[in-house]
Amino acid sequence: MAARQAVNPKKFFTELKRRNVYKVAIAYAVVAWLLMQAASILFPTFEAPPWTMKVFVAVTALGFPIALIIAWAFELTPEGLKRTKIADELPKKSARSRAWIYVVVIAGVISVSLFFLGRYTATSKQSVSVELSAKSIAVLPFVDLSQAKDQEYFCDGISEEILDALAKVEGLRVVARTSSFSFKGKNADMSEIAQKLNVQNVLEGSLRREGNRIRITAQLINARNGFHIWSDTFERELQGVFAVQDEITRSIVDALKIKLAVAPPVRTPESTEAYDLYLKGLYYSNKSDEENLRKSLILFQQALDKDPNFARAWTGIAKAWEQLADAYVRPLEAYPKVKEAAWKALALDDMDAEAHCYLGEAKFLIDRDVAGGETEIKRALQLDRNSATAHFSMSWLKLDQGDCDEGVKQIQEAEKLDPLSPMIISSAAERYVAADPLDDAISAGKRVLQVDPNYIYFDSALADAYREKGDLQEAVALYEKAQTVTHSPSAGLAITYAKMGRLEDARRVLNQRIEKSRQQYVAADSIAAVYVALGDKEEAFRWLERAFDEHSAPMYDMACHPKFRALRSDPRFADLLRRMGVDPAKALARQGIQ
Repeated sequence: MAARQAVNPKKFFTELKRRNVYKVAIAYAVVAWLLMQAASILFPTFEAPPWTMKVFVAVTALGFPIALIIAWAFELTPEGLKRTKIADELPKKSARSRAWIYVVVIAGVISVSLFFLGRYTATSKQSVSVELSAKSIAVLPFVDLSQAKDQEYFCDGISEEILDALAKVEGLRVVARTSSFSFKGKNADMSEIAQKLNVQNVLEGSLRREGNRIRITAQLINARNGFHIWSDTFERELQGVFAVQDEITRSIVDALKIKLAVAPPVRTPESTEAYDLYLKGLYYSNKSDEENLRKSLILFQQALDKDPNFARAWTGIAKAWEQLADAYVRPLEAYPKVKEAAWKALALDDMDAEAHCYLGEAKFLIDRDVAGGETEIKRALQLDRNSATAHFSMSWLKLDQGDCDEGVKQIQEAEKLDPLSPMIISSAAERYVAADPLDDAISAGKRVLQVDPNYIYFDSALADAYREKGDLQEAVALYEKAQTVTHSPSAGLAITYAKMGRLEDARRVLNQRIEKSRQQYVAADSIAAVYVALGDKEEAFRWLERAFDEHSAPMYDMACHPKFRALRSDPRFADLLRRMGVDPAKALARQGIQ
C-alpha cells in the first residue's frame, strides 16, 4: 500500500489566508451575531411563533461551514465566480504574522462556538432554572385596546379571573392581584417586575372588545431573560370568553411543564350580561373606598338578578361587605351580610376558596366560633395555597389566639404572595410589633411608605413600631401625618403623648376621638387603648366591653398587642378573652403570664 503524501501545515494555513477563508469566517460570525440580536428583538415584536427562532439559529449555524467551503473552493474575479487554483509557492511570512493568523482563527472559532452555545443553552438553562426554583408567575392587567378605551374593567376582570385559575394549580406560585396590578399604567421592564415580585415568569396581554366580539392576545415571558415562552391570539364571541380563559391557563401550565391535576368544572354564568356586570363589580370592589365598595354591591346584585346561580357574584358581595366592616360600617351590620353571602356562594360552589375565607372570618367574629373559623380558613388554604387573603386571615386568627409566632409566619407567607400590597405589609408591621421584633416592624413600615406613601389603615404601623422602640418624636410625626390623611384623630398619637407625659395633649386627642364616635362608627377598643396608656383601667375595660358588644375586629389583637399589656394580669382580661372564644390559659401562657 502506497504511503500517503504528508500534509504540509504551513502550506495549508497559507492557502486558507490566500483564499480569504479567515476573512469569510470572521465576517460570517460578526454578521450572524448581529442578525441574531435583531431577530431576538423583532421576532417577539411581530409575534412570530417560538419555533421560528430555533429554525433561524439552525439555518445560521448550518450556513457557517458552507460559507467556509465556498470560500476555499471559489474566488470572486472580474470574470465572475471561478474555482481557486492552488498556489505552488507563496512568500514566507514572519513568525509574528503566522502567530497572528493562528490567533484570528482561534478567536473566530471560539466566538462562533460561544455564540451558538449560548443560544442553544439559553433555553436549557431557563428550563433548569424553572425546575430548580419554585415555578412562579405574575399576571399583569391586560391592556385595553378597544377604540373607546372603556373596557378597563373588562380587561382587569379577565386578568384577575386567569390569575385566580392559575392560583389553584398545584406547584405554581402566583403573585396576588394587588402586587401584580401595581404595575398598571407603568412602563416597568420585565426584569424590574421580576425582581420586585420575585417571580420568573410574567403573563401580559391586551384585549379589544367591539360589540359582542373580543380579541385577546396573551404572551408568557421569562422575565429573567426576556425570552417569550408562549403567545397566542384568540378571537371569539363574548360567550366564548370562558373557554379562552381556560385555554390560556392550560397553555401556561403546559409551557411551564407543570402537571395539571384534573379540576372540577367551573360553574360559569349562564348570562354573558351577568358576567359583564360581575366584572364591573369586581373592578369597583378593588378600589377599597366606601363609595366604590357600595357601587360594587349594586353591580354584584344586578349580576345575580340576571343569573341567581352565579356563585362568584355572591363571593363579590361577601368581599365588599368584609371591606366595609370596621372601617366604614359597624361590624354587626356588615359581618352578618358577609356570612350570608359566603354561605350562598358555597352552596353553589363549595370549591370557592375566597368564600370559605370570608365565611371563616364571619364565624369567628359574629359567632365567636374560633374552631369553626379556623376550619373554614384551613379549607381555603387547601383549595388555594396561593391565596394571600387566606394566609392573611390565618395570621389574624393566630394572633387573636395569642400565637404571635404563627401569626408572623402566616403574614410572611401572605407577603410572599402579595409583596406590594400595602395592607399586607402594614399588617406584617403590626404582627412584628406584637411579636416584638421591632427592627423587622420598622423595616416593614418603611416598605409600606415605599409602596404607597399615603397608605393608612386606622393608624400608622410604622409609628406604632417607633413608639414601642422608644423613638417617640418620630412616632408623633408619623401619627400627625396619619391624621392629615385620614381626617380622623389618631389613637396612636394620644397613646404616644401619654407615654411622653403630655397628658393634656393625650386627653385632647382622646376627647376628639370620643366625639367622633358619637357621629360615626369608631372601634371602641382604640379608645380603650388610650385609657390604658393614661393608666385608667376602669375606663379601658368599659370601652373594651363596648368593643366586645359591637364585635369589633381590631379588638381581637389584644391578646398579643403591647398596648394592652398593662391589662393582662387583671382577671377581667382573661374573662374577656374567654367570652371572645379565645382560650385565655393558652393565649396568656404564650405571653409569659400564668
